[in-house]
Amino acid sequence: MIYTSFYKAIADGTIDLDSDIIKVMLCDDSYVPNLSHDFKNDITGEVTGIGYTAGGATLANKSVTIDGADSKFDADDIVWGGSTMTARYAVMYVSTGTDTTSPLIAVWDFTEDKVTNNSPFELIWSSTGILRFRAAG
Repeated sequence: MIYTSFYKAIADGTIDLDSDIIKVMLCDDSYVPNLSHDFKNDITGEVTGIGYTAGGATLANKSVTIDGADSKFDADDIVWGGSTMTARYAVMYVSTGTDTTSPLIAVWDFTEDKVTNNSPFELIWSSTGILRFRAAG
């Protein structure tokens, strides 16, 4: 699910998917997704555990490709190796270094708790990309 504020931020250039530091953090089931949330300080319930660093993981090898009216944002999959934790949500955001100015992008609901016990926690993005956009017209 895309946070509502993302659409304005991508349109007005506040977010640059190519050059901004994009991170994904994990949250437990105490977080209640609300698409009107706009900055990282709105997020609660970040997981703690072995193999997980507060703030989440930074996306590597990001790319934005354009093919006609279609645009695709993609990056490498994320793996927290040897982790012990429980997560229900993944929240993607732009890291500015300050929670009150770090805009939210999207949230994924795993529909149930995902638990690791000294094993990898993996976020495997779709082969069609993390986010896809189509120009209206």
